[in-house]
Amino acid sequence: MGKLLNSGYGAIFGTYWVIYAVVSSFASVFMLARGYSNSQIGVTLAVANVLAVVLQPLIADFADRSKRLGVLGTTEIMTICMMIFTVGMFAFNGGTVALCVVFVLLIGFHTVLQPLFNSLAFSLEECGVAINFGIARSVGSLAYSVFVAAFGTMVEHWGVGIMPAASEVSCILLIASLVFTGHYFKKAKAKAYGVKKDQPDFALSEDEEDINLIQFIQRNKMFFVMSLGIIGLYFSNSVLNFYMAQIVNGVGGTTEDMGRILGVMAFLEIPTMVFFKQLKNRFSCRILLKVACIGFTVKIALCWMASSVLMLYVAHIFQLVSFALFLPGMVYFTDEIMSKGEAVKGQALYTTMITITTVFSSLLGGWILDAAGPKTLTFIATLATAAGAALIIAIIDRVGKDR
Repeated sequence: MGKLLNSGYGAIFGTYWVIYAVVSSFASVFMLARGYSNSQIGVTLAVANVLAVVLQPLIADFADRSKRLGVLGTTEIMTICMMIFTVGMFAFNGGTVALCVVFVLLIGFHTVLQPLFNSLAFSLEECGVAINFGIARSVGSLAYSVFVAAFGTMVEHWGVGIMPAASEVSCILLIASLVFTGHYFKKAKAKAYGVKKDQPDFALSEDEEDINLIQFIQRNKMFFVMSLGIIGLYFSNSVLNFYMAQIVNGVGGTTEDMGRILGVMAFLEIPTMVFFKQLKNRFSCRILLKVACIGFTVKIALCWMASSVLMLYVAHIFQLVSFALFLPGMVYFTDEIMSKGEAVKGQALYTTMITITTVFSSLLGGWILDAAGPKTLTFIATLATAAGAALIIAIIDRVGKDR
């Protein structure tokens, strides 16, 4: 049963990141083809992530308290909503407000899912199922890598009209993964605790303390301050995710080149994530997160200095020691320093900070591209990332010791 649950959890991440590729990574490509300016794209992406910032703590709190749905039931409903929203990509062809609303809802709902999936891993482990988060997350990177490399070529040859169909198929696969995982999760709970199979898949047990968000921040002040550094650190990550098409075009590349660069970037995450537990056993999460901060800064600095597509490939080698280290590092670090009742809220705060920087990078990125071009955008992203990295490195050794 453990192998089946690990397979299901990996499939969830795989389909989640394929959806991300369609609705986020290729959002600029789709909207540029529909006649939007970079500034208009930036506003759309920013509003989408504002929605996510509002929804994340509310949905996380709901999943914590839910007596009927839990994480899996909640994400199934949200995925069905995304399938409904995707219909708008078929229906609205021009640069209309309605199409902007479609992207706002798709990206907003999709972003909310990540902290729930992160927390699900630890819920599974409480039932005695050994989940390797790094391997499961690497499945997401592999799926994303293969998909974007092929999808960039498909869009270059056949146009953006294939994107809505790809989104719908990906959502169907996510639903199937959630149902599969939920089926075996209920069996694992019944075996571990002797509970009924129809009980919620994730909820606070009686011995866990239920706290609200204000209490959470009061208990974890240094963690909250460190999380502010994530706003700067992830600025470059958001810029590269949303505006890679414009950055690649700035050095003479095409949409096909963009897909391949994103594919290589995601593929390079896999070794680090697969062996993350071994790294964590040898080095503390604090050290790994510091290394990741440096990796983020070097990567965007090289993108700023790049004068060819080849140099962009070279810059993304540092994905090995940036995003690939930071994501699992933060998931495990948060779980190490927090009590059971804080688990989902800790993951949600981390993801919320990422979403906040996405708002800033979307707005500023679109405006900077229209006003000054991709070189200026990557330079500003380098400064923001370096500042965030410095704050995290300076404060991380105090996090968890102020309780």
